[in-house]
Amino acid sequence: MATFKEHQGWEALGDPSRFAIVKCLAEGPRAVGEIADQLPISRQAVSQHLRVLKDAGLVADRAQGTRRVYRLNPAGVAALRDQLDTFWRRALDSYQSLAEDTTEEKP
Repeated sequence: MATFKEHQGWEALGDPSRFAIVKCLAEGPRAVGEIADQLPISRQAVSQHLRVLKDAGLVADRAQGTRRVYRLNPAGVAALRDQLDTFWRRALDSYQSLAEDTTEEKP
């Protein structure tokens, strides 16, 4: 299973096609052809995007007969969520500090 790579995960999701693939895989595992059928890009383009997502640790695959089936990597998605939660907590803490400082300055 691929390991999550922090900077690559966010960069990978920055591409609209890769984001659409992740949304598609959030509904369940799919083969390349099944993903391509739902998107306005070729099978070859889907394969290239899946390679980037796999390298970033967001997608995993397994052989099923003559095809590869892709699914979201729960560990990679969880790592992105943890980072987003951290950003959100920091933003809220900063906002709270600012609000408290503003309140204390008023006569």
